[in-house]
Amino acid sequence: MWKARLFRKQKHDNYGIYNGDIAGTAGFNEIDHTNKIVKIGYWLGQEFQGKGIMTRVAKALTDYALLELNMNRVEIRVASGNEKSAAIPKRLGFKEEGTIRCAEWLYDHYVDHTIYGILADEWKK
Repeated sequence: MWKARLFRKQKHDNYGIYNGDIAGTAGFNEIDHTNKIVKIGYWLGQEFQGKGIMTRVAKALTDYALLELNMNRVEIRVASGNEKSAAIPKRLGFKEEGTIRCAEWLYDHYVDHTIYGILADEWKK
């Protein structure tokens, strides 16, 4: 209970994923308490990809946001064309909702973001 109260005051919360060494990061890039929306972000080292790790992490974060924190919506934004990353929200039942143009400066150019979302009543089903 105490952790949940502390968490509700935060605007973001990210975690390391370890397998002896750091394998990646995941968490809530943005927490909007007023509108009950969280945005999940993640990164996983190439040698750890394809093992279902990030799908399990994203599911756990979604469960926590919707079932424990009583949020109404979870978003995952993915650089358009990043099929490995986009497979995660698709696998979890998120709906593709649209694209934001030039949403992020990545490496040496802008990339669009595809937005995936799921609502609390969809997740419980």
